[in-house]
Amino acid sequence: MNRITLTLKRPFIWLSRFRHRCGYGVHSPFAFSLITQVIYESTPYYKYKDLAVEQKKLASQKDKNWTYESKKVKRLLFRLVNYTQPDTIVDAGRLAASSLYLKAGKEGADYTSASELSELFLEAGVPVDFLYLHDYRHPEFVEEVFRICAARTAKKSIFVVEGIRYTPQMKKLWKCMMQDEKVGITFDLYDIGILFFDKTKIKQDYIVNF
Repeated sequence: MNRITLTLKRPFIWLSRFRHRCGYGVHSPFAFSLITQVIYESTPYYKYKDLAVEQKKLASQKDKNWTYESKKVKRLLFRLVNYTQPDTIVDAGRLAASSLYLKAGKEGADYTSASELSELFLEAGVPVDFLYLHDYRHPEFVEEVFRICAARTAKKSIFVVEGIRYTPQMKKLWKCMMQDEKVGITFDLYDIGILFFDKTKIKQDYIVNF
């Protein structure tokens, strides 16, 4: 799905998910907290301004391989990392400014970037605490990275997957991810999907109007 098509569809996407706004009908304390305090959090973190400045400095690096996430997605990535405080972050996909937001969410975290499988170097015995998987145009890449990283999860692991509803292939793959035996609670935000691996919480799939 290209950016123009997605922009035109936005009003219809929002209307179709309207009843899932602001945690409406969510009874799980964990899910309600994540939706209201992280996904819908509107606090103007001071780092946002600094990150916007740093992002402008990347202009000279942008080429045909560069990808563009919306500001709300980049800021959500920052909040999710800040919320979960992972020790390891894996950023798998095309080059993007979101890398700045991932690193800023927890400074000092072990950060690994991989735009292709040959660059996915994971330290033996170290779990993947946070994975941002963003290359929906290549679902085979997404599927393989998920397979590799899902085998390295811990109770606090969280995976964020871009474009889960952008193509028929990604819709099918997202469904398979949700059904993986290691996956617990999931959140469908249309632009991204969020997977938690804490199986002590009752598994449920939430649709969020993001």
